[in-house]
Amino acid sequence: MFTSGQITFGVIFAICFIIAMIIMYRKDLQIHKTYYKGAKWVLLAFFAFIGILFVIKMFLKN
Repeated sequence: MFTSGQITFGVIFAICFIIAMIIMYRKDLQIHKTYYKGAKWVLLAFFAFIGILFVIKMFLKN
């Protein structure tokens, strides 16, 4: 399905991409702490909303 060259390229690309993402995240960490203080509450509310919709669906299905 894939040649060994394609697999090698994919693995090397993935490793380099992950390393670049980690470096950029660490650079922007202070900015994230300043501007996105309440983001975890938004994420929690989103998951709670999805959970409530799931529970409602289960009750209405029966």
